[in-house]
Amino acid sequence: MISADDLIALVRTYNPKTNEQLIRAAYDYGGLMHEGQFRHSGEPYFSHPVTVAAILTEQQLDDATIITALLHDTIEDTKASFSSVSEMFGTEIAMLVDSVTKLTNLQLNSTETKQAENFRKLFMAMSKDMRVILVKLADRLHNMRTIKSMRPDKQVQKARETMDIYAPLAGRMGMQWMREELEDLAFRVLNPEGRSSIMRRFVLLQRETGDVIQKITGDMRAELKKAGIKAEVYGRAKKPYSIWRKMQEKELSFSRLSDIYGFRVITDSEDDVYRTLGTIHQRWFAVPGRFKDYVSQPKTNGYRSIHTTVSGRDGKRVEVQIRTRQMHDVAETGVAAHWSYRDGKRSQNPFAVDPSKWIAQLTEQFDSEENHEDFLEAVKLEMYSDQVFCFTPKGEVVKLPRGATPIDFAYAIHTRIGNACVGAKIDGMRVPLWTRVKNGQSVEVITAEGQTPQTTWLEIATTGKARTAIRRSLREADRDRFIKLGRELARSAFGQLGKKATDKALSTAAKHLRLTDADEVLARLGSAELTGREVVTAIYPDLSPKEGKAVDSRRAVIGLGKGQSFKRAACCEPLPGERIIGITFRGQGVMVHAIDCARLASFEESPERWIDLHWHDGTHAAEYGATLQMTIGNDAGVLGRICTLIGETGANISDLHFVDRKPDFYRLLIYVELRDASHLHSLMRVLEAENEVATIERYRDTATSEPDGTQSRPH
Repeated sequence: MISADDLIALVRTYNPKTNEQLIRAAYDYGGLMHEGQFRHSGEPYFSHPVTVAAILTEQQLDDATIITALLHDTIEDTKASFSSVSEMFGTEIAMLVDSVTKLTNLQLNSTETKQAENFRKLFMAMSKDMRVILVKLADRLHNMRTIKSMRPDKQVQKARETMDIYAPLAGRMGMQWMREELEDLAFRVLNPEGRSSIMRRFVLLQRETGDVIQKITGDMRAELKKAGIKAEVYGRAKKPYSIWRKMQEKELSFSRLSDIYGFRVITDSEDDVYRTLGTIHQRWFAVPGRFKDYVSQPKTNGYRSIHTTVSGRDGKRVEVQIRTRQMHDVAETGVAAHWSYRDGKRSQNPFAVDPSKWIAQLTEQFDSEENHEDFLEAVKLEMYSDQVFCFTPKGEVVKLPRGATPIDFAYAIHTRIGNACVGAKIDGMRVPLWTRVKNGQSVEVITAEGQTPQTTWLEIATTGKARTAIRRSLREADRDRFIKLGRELARSAFGQLGKKATDKALSTAAKHLRLTDADEVLARLGSAELTGREVVTAIYPDLSPKEGKAVDSRRAVIGLGKGQSFKRAACCEPLPGERIIGITFRGQGVMVHAIDCARLASFEESPERWIDLHWHDGTHAAEYGATLQMTIGNDAGVLGRICTLIGETGANISDLHFVDRKPDFYRLLIYVELRDASHLHSLMRVLEAENEVATIERYRDTATSEPDGTQSRPH
């Protein structure tokens, strides 16, 4: 494990004014908090945060980011709290650590609805401070480098998540080196045979052709020297996963794949970039259609470079990237270049993109998406697609994902232009709307008054913005008809459960489906964008016990010492599935609190009494009490129906207390016994949908403390 002195030395190489004392304090505090914890490999756990911090020094990041890396797991996995980190290291670092903790808890590979919501949270965290995602990416990189110590099933899960989410995100942020390494590490897990095959063929190719990279590099250096251009030339073979992906996309065998070598030329000035391009094209044949000028048309993350592919020595195709040193720094670290330090102060790289502006551009179209499917589609298109640059007839540049059509072009200009589109011209020639636009083409949209989007456009459009606008227009055109049809479908779907599709029930469904109102639910139901089952499930999810091993309630908590017993604190009534902390009481065992319980603040001066606990996985019996505070109508039979509903969900009422009685309503506390937190949320959703229920919320009492640390219920 890297020592504190070595880590500080790494920071000092680019930031001589670093706060060594604060970094050392964070190193010592992190080591103390993680003492006794070990990784799957058997190494001390603290070696992981230290390595993450070291990875971030390679990007020359500021002290706050390095310290956040050292502490990024303390709030999540130790007895450290936000307040203690804030007190010792300041609010800025505490906020960063807390944000990284929240990102760690996001399940980005979960179901589509939850995944979309978690992506929203991810972008919100990035918009507040880009350094949060930089720490998270470095954290994922080290975890992937050491993934072999995990269970095989966990390796596959983490590798898939890395390939689908974190690697593309690193690429979208301009950190291409990290994207390539993450992809290759994930590829090693997901397809070890494929990777080994690529590596074997590389070895065979080198035996047959010798060191091609050294030969071509020498040729380029000689040509540039002859032209009087001062530049550095580097060559490398492309990563195994990059080669594998090209083989799959182009359906070519390894022997037919040509551009498996890449070369990079770094010049002193922008003028030399174009002089170098001319020199290379004079010496070698340029491959048509493989030229991109990201110097005059930079990517949104600040990336600038000339890309060209030429037929090199022995006819082998090689890709050449040409850029200046400052462009290269941004190309290596992407938006992280904005945070890079030189000689103790923020570096002034003119090509580095301000993260706040970058994330604003990235999230601009996402904010307009109406539902989780459109949002997720927009996110993935933005993250995973390469871009093409097209021009309007006036010469304005329009950036689109690869594979876009004139329909996408029209909606990128304005929704009104897209809706009225009847045709398009590319480079002056009339083309079908399904034509794929290419780099450098000029696109003219032909419109007509009275035109409206057609259903077939959904199959033509590729961007989230275009598809969302088309769906919205189609829905509005047939909205009344869809609402009427949707109401009949809802009545049938609810009737199968013996329920009624009331306005209150539909409004509740809209809330949980992230839609605007009940009419929107009915319109989407009538247009087949939602099924009756999805609407019903939004209110009445399957509450039957989950399959899996039953958990003994006496051993429901993991983390207790030998012979220790536990009690659930009555103040917060923690349920299985919620994060918990234990407080020891001499002679009385351990009192289990929810992690957000206000009562925990009274034990902050006694950290030795804190125990990190978590619930057993599996199926728990419905015997964990929780309190609901409800306001219901004062009508005959209402309370009976509420009790019946609670019983139908598999919960049990253990007590009931009226807080307030009025002529038109009751306010009461109901004590129910549940399986876990998911059971609680499902029950509250079912009750919320009932017309007679005005309000419902979980009730926690922190007012009265008993000698053993529990709270008494109000009576």
